[in-house]
Amino acid sequence: MGDKEQARTYAVISAILLAVTVAAFGIYYFNTKKNIESFNAALGKQGAPELQDVMNVILNDGKLGSFEENVRYTNAVFKDVIEIKDKMFIQQINDIYLNQDDYVGKPVKFEGIFKEEDTLHNRYYYVLRYGPGCCGNDGNVGFEVAWNKSASKKYPKDDDWVEAAGTLKVYEEDGYPYLYVELSSLRVMETRGVEYVR
Repeated sequence: MGDKEQARTYAVISAILLAVTVAAFGIYYFNTKKNIESFNAALGKQGAPELQDVMNVILNDGKLGSFEENVRYTNAVFKDVIEIKDKMFIQQINDIYLNQDDYVGKPVKFEGIFKEEDTLHNRYYYVLRYGPGCCGNDGNVGFEVAWNKSASKKYPKDDDWVEAAGTLKVYEEDGYPYLYVELSSLRVMETRGVEYVR
């Protein structure tokens, strides 16, 4: 390969890499702008976010507002939230699984132990508590959780006690439907709650 052909090849590869980078940033930019619009709408703010607003959020690791604004946003979005408490933990979760059609699309908030599980092809995340059981992990009670694909959020450490909030949704894998919580927040809590529920 001559110098001219090699230079042309490098130029083509560079152009492709640049185009992919620009496209990926464009997708991230518009997803961030959409998240800001939803955030502002929940807080009653008017007007579309400007370029500087979007770039500030991107450069600030996706943080949409001040602590007070995030609290107000959570309260606005989750005013009709299904809150799963200690005493009825198993019963409420069983009811959600047994009557999924009544719950899918609704907001939920609950606390539990964060767990992650690796399989040959995927990694799964859960927030759960330990319940009655006899065989392996059949006594685990909770939900699979996942950030929205457009969110660049991190997961806590295995066994951290967390508060999960999000929307109940269903995805399909290998032809089977699975219930999960699409996260809007996942906070590590300082105080652990009741790990074993009955």
